[in-house]
Amino acid sequence: MKKTIIIAAIMLLVAGTVSLDAKTKKSAKKAKASATQVIYTGEIAKKVIGYNGPVPLNITIKNGVIENIEVLDNQESPGYLKRATAKVLPQYIGKTVAEAKKLNADVATGATYTSKALIQNIQMGLDQAKSKSTSTSKKKAGKKKATKKRR
Repeated sequence: MKKTIIIAAIMLLVAGTVSLDAKTKKSAKKAKASATQVIYTGEIAKKVIGYNGPVPLNITIKNGVIENIEVLDNQESPGYLKRATAKVLPQYIGKTVAEAKKLNADVATGATYTSKALIQNIQMGLDQAKSKSTSTSKKKAGKKKATKKRR
């Protein structure tokens, strides 16, 4: 009788451990899948100048998609900055990093310098984004074999 109880207790303990391990692995996968990355362009693009100076950004990327772009403290005129951000930023929000890198964004009329500075900041920030598709394509590109020409 005691052996049966001990064996049953051990089996319950093992079953609980296996179940807990499976739950831990699932939650780790979820956390990894919903990784959020915030890229600060103040250092990356400090030489990118708008009309009155640098226009640093925080670019938030979640699961490989641009979720938000926040304009940080700068010296641009508020009216021109508002015009430029209203035109430029919505073109990037909701796009994947790969789509945004290929985007030829429109600039705001009357706020061209500020618009171009925003676009350059975004592009330089996206170059810093950690992307599975980017790292995979770089690996594949390095493995190309030389082909022989036929006569």
